[in-house]
Amino acid sequence: MNALSQEEKQAALAKKKALEEILQGHGRVAVAFSGGVDSTFLLMAAREALGEDAFAVTAVAGIFPAREAREAQELCKKEGIRQILVPVQALEIPGFRENPPDRCYLCKKSLFSRMQETARSQGGAVLCEGSNMDDRGDYRPGLLAIKELGIKSPLREAGLYKREIRFLLQEMGLPTWDKPSCACLASRFPYKETITEEGLSRVDQAEEFLLGLGFSQMRVRVHGNLARIEVLAEDIPRLAGEETRQAVQKRFRALGFAYVTLDLLGYRTGSLNEVLSEAEKKKNLLPE
Repeated sequence: MNALSQEEKQAALAKKKALEEILQGHGRVAVAFSGGVDSTFLLMAAREALGEDAFAVTAVAGIFPAREAREAQELCKKEGIRQILVPVQALEIPGFRENPPDRCYLCKKSLFSRMQETARSQGGAVLCEGSNMDDRGDYRPGLLAIKELGIKSPLREAGLYKREIRFLLQEMGLPTWDKPSCACLASRFPYKETITEEGLSRVDQAEEFLLGLGFSQMRVRVHGNLARIEVLAEDIPRLAGEETRQAVQKRFRALGFAYVTLDLLGYRTGSLNEVLSEAEKKKNLLPE
């Protein structure tokens, strides 16, 4: 992460103050907490602003990396924050398994509806989620579902960007400030390729293996029985080295992949959206 200038740091701190005022205006807040950088910052800021009137709501849906669920529960336990787990069978959401281009919309509509119901049952708490200013413009149909449900997005209201959020987490003394970005495991499969419980588990195990080798920011994209690995551009030479290459190939074959490839463009968010037409993308984009 590029360091912020002193002027940028002061601007970020001012935005944090604005965020606290936004949260206090809601009175009682439930944070949709996944354990990622953005929702962690939102949860901690809500706790600072509201004390026990802020708590975490976490969807347990079988589509997120197991490590994320563990870390989310560990943080809440360590910080003494109440966390409510909301079980959701993602693979049973109509249309989800078929993996259409609006899969994220279908999923978020179901998950956030359940979390919103839970929040309201807890003294009428307002459900807030952690999207930030950097989430605008990309193909993110899930944000449309959030808008339709009336879920609050305080980080965007305060004008916070990811770089500022990482800085503020570091200022709060939380080690998660430089945690790699994560995403739903379903995002590893090309649209219209059927998503199964076995496939999700295989991807989770494959990425866990790469993390164990020290590749912090990466993705394993699945194309049938082929695994396409994305790592940061600077990590490509290490992954392609003989010893690491052989270890990865052996482990991935054991997981059931017939072919293992390295994407020469490196890691990038939403790489599977690159094949969508502009019309498909615009269909589920929020208006600016």
